[in-house]
Amino acid sequence: MVKINPLSAAVKLLCVSTVVGAPIQAVSAEEKEIETIEVTGSRILREGAIAPSPVSVISGEELINTGALNIGEALNKMPSLKPTFGLQNSGRYIGTSGLNILDLRGMGTDRTLVLVNGKRHVASSAGTASVDTNTIPTAWIDRVEVITGGASAVYGADAVTGVVNFILKEDIEGLSVSYTRGEAEHSDYSNDKFSFSYGQSFLNGKGNFGISYEFAQQDRLNALDSDFTNGSYRELTNPNQDPTRPDALDNPDQIFYENAGLFALNEPGAFNVGGTWYTFNPDGSSRPIQLNGIVDGISCENCEFMNLRKFTEIQPSFDRHIINFKTNYEINDDTRVYFEGKYSKIESEDWGQPSFYYLGSALNITRDNAFLHPTTAKLMDENGLDSIRVNRFNGDIGRRYEINTRETTRFVAGIKGVVAEEWDYEVFVNSGETEIERANHNNLVVPNFMAAIDAIDDGSGNVVCRSADARNNGCIPMDIMGYGRPSQESINYVNTVSVGTSTIEQLNVGATITNSAIYELPAGPVGIAFGLEYREEKSESTEDDNAKDGDTFFNALGEDKGKYDVSEVFAETSIPILGDLPLIDTMTVEIAARYADYSTVGDVTTWKVGLDWQVYDDLRFRSTVSEAIRAPNISEIFGAKSQNFFGVDDPCRAKYLNEISGDKRAARQASCSALGVPVGFDEPYDDSRLPGESSGNRNLSPEESSSYTVGAVFTPSSISGLSFTVDYWNIELEDSISSILAQQILERCVDAASIDNQYCALITRDTSGKITNIKNQVLNISKQEASGVDFELNYSFNTDIGNFSSRLMATRLIERKRYPFQEELDRFEEYAGVDTEPSWQGTLDINYDYENYFASWRMRYIERSDRFRPDELETNPNPSNFMEWPSYVVSDITAGYNFDMGLSIKVGVDNIFDKKPIKYTTATGGDSGSYDNIGRFVYATISYSF
Repeated sequence: MVKINPLSAAVKLLCVSTVVGAPIQAVSAEEKEIETIEVTGSRILREGAIAPSPVSVISGEELINTGALNIGEALNKMPSLKPTFGLQNSGRYIGTSGLNILDLRGMGTDRTLVLVNGKRHVASSAGTASVDTNTIPTAWIDRVEVITGGASAVYGADAVTGVVNFILKEDIEGLSVSYTRGEAEHSDYSNDKFSFSYGQSFLNGKGNFGISYEFAQQDRLNALDSDFTNGSYRELTNPNQDPTRPDALDNPDQIFYENAGLFALNEPGAFNVGGTWYTFNPDGSSRPIQLNGIVDGISCENCEFMNLRKFTEIQPSFDRHIINFKTNYEINDDTRVYFEGKYSKIESEDWGQPSFYYLGSALNITRDNAFLHPTTAKLMDENGLDSIRVNRFNGDIGRRYEINTRETTRFVAGIKGVVAEEWDYEVFVNSGETEIERANHNNLVVPNFMAAIDAIDDGSGNVVCRSADARNNGCIPMDIMGYGRPSQESINYVNTVSVGTSTIEQLNVGATITNSAIYELPAGPVGIAFGLEYREEKSESTEDDNAKDGDTFFNALGEDKGKYDVSEVFAETSIPILGDLPLIDTMTVEIAARYADYSTVGDVTTWKVGLDWQVYDDLRFRSTVSEAIRAPNISEIFGAKSQNFFGVDDPCRAKYLNEISGDKRAARQASCSALGVPVGFDEPYDDSRLPGESSGNRNLSPEESSSYTVGAVFTPSSISGLSFTVDYWNIELEDSISSILAQQILERCVDAASIDNQYCALITRDTSGKITNIKNQVLNISKQEASGVDFELNYSFNTDIGNFSSRLMATRLIERKRYPFQEELDRFEEYAGVDTEPSWQGTLDINYDYENYFASWRMRYIERSDRFRPDELETNPNPSNFMEWPSYVVSDITAGYNFDMGLSIKVGVDNIFDKKPIKYTTATGGDSGSYDNIGRFVYATISYSF
């Protein structure tokens, strides 16, 4: 009989209990002959699900038991994952809106490997290996297995912090249709989900096919349109700070104020004359800004201010379509062929801030501007001004918004079976492509805008652009002095839609052969697996000419283009070394190794050693030690130059040299002289906006990590249905690929023993010594360390009044250190217990069913965390009155009924107790993505299957 992973009763039990690695209830000898399955973290097929690596399993049914729009939103609530990119905080960067990318242990999305059925998936973000979980077919997910650390030897690069493996159902049987509608209590936010699946066996059960379609959508939600986020808060300098107690915690430097915001930067336009701030009325006239209460720089409290939350979207518009097809056919008892095909189209629309100009980039309006109102002209004349500098949010010219469209196709074809009755094999071809279009609407064309606002009278009463060249190119003069003043014609002249496209291609070919009992030792059978893989990755991006040239409000965008290939060979063995001894039921050693040859970084080797010790039926210990690598991705190596501007101080200026003394000053002066900077150099250029560029680095080497885990699994036979696991994990990453601040580049250049260093090579100076360019390349310079303990408790029992099952998952994060420079071990940033990486977090699930009724309750707990890192507080212990994120508890419930004819209805409430995020945040940042910004959300699901 074919041993091709039929989902056994043991696995079904596993999905209910969600304890991978716990001993499964005994099965018959006949069942044992066919119950060989593959567990994430190992290629060796084995009976049950025992492996040294700690693996958490969540059933697909459990993951979709929520009002969340996609599977990634549900996964991001696991304690082991950091919500780096979910829908609510995906719009922080150009091109990322709508992505849901997983980040195990918070060490970076590039270091989490996402698999589907143990195979790689084409990326969804150009130049990276990051997979958007929105592309995974929700309806067909059987379970998701999550393994932390030590997986590179089994799966290859990118598995530095672990693997998330989406395992789809093997066979699809019958028709299933489901529709969900959900609405928020505090806003007009709503979402819809629809899924259709049909499959059946054919040719007397030798073959099976299935087809599915999924649709999901939500409308965008602005912060001011929700009761949860419609406040206005601003952190201002503490006006009553006691200078005699500068570091006292009750004497903070800054205080968050309600009813506060910006006054020196607004939509009508703001300017300063003689120390008084003015703004424009709708008719273009000017008047002083009403400044009451506390005034702090460009912000104030209880005054005439602008609330930046007007331009904050807490949920983007989102639309997803996925079509899946799969089939398999059993040629004979030993051979099965299969094919999988997928097409997904995902569109996200995210609105951001309009273009703006303030302070150093404030707009220059001259006295002869034809749109100048007499009140402003008089004010300028009274103060002897030829021009004024206007700060302005161009909201009336058009908020910028981005539409990202991602189309993914993926095909997997393979053959698997049994050779010589003992060897299981699989050969596959996996091909995927993602096409991305990023359309940035209302992107300001800066030369056009500057020409349009420089408007004059042509002497005949006509308002024209001053520049003759601009007039010849169709320049339309624009009045920016007052909100709503720009004409539509002038708006059309200065705005454009910038379109960028990307194509990502992946080809993966592999072959694996395994034997779970190649040789019988006294303690049990030796298992072995080995195989070959070849993979090609390509990524290419293009930009509109105006975006490439830096003519728009964007910095100049580079066009990344690159590819690489890798050939790999791997082997794994499982060796039972002891058995049937006192306190040693079985003791098994597992060893895995992988050799890879990259076209970019050459050859690398990774390995893993694991120990599985079954003490007796109720208790098992497990441990792994591994070395892993991550080869730099395409954008890190081939990333094109993109324009940037850096806020820095030139350390060679006399102004800053005079601030240091002794040997450090002498050494820095010598370095500056060697760079061609003359003694006494004090060029007063605007070094707060030095030009530069960001790019990849073709000289990168792979990141290297070492990790180990130690854990135990306890399943007391005296308490049926109870299991408990605890695992300590530790990950250390060296030669981490990262970028540093431009200021650090400048200082490390001149403070090194010689100017012949990697930092000075990134700086360009002219013959006078003035900096003309800074290259900020990614480098292998940093280090990361993370450690913690995972706990999982499961208990299921049946009663006369129904069946209960429960699961508690928790993580204690001990450390999460980042060393900006790995050779300086005394300087590090500690993130454990800071922002979205609390020291403790966990989820508790309780499920109940009785006859046709069912219900569930999920509680998610996030312990309080600090807002500032310890190294930040060392230099300033009291920066704000808002020093910590409070503990956070959210509960979700569901209840439903299964009718006998295949119809099922379910009602759920997410955040049933209406827990709000802290009022100072909209929960859209990288530091606040754990918090719900929608509020109580009610949904109903109706489904039918037969």
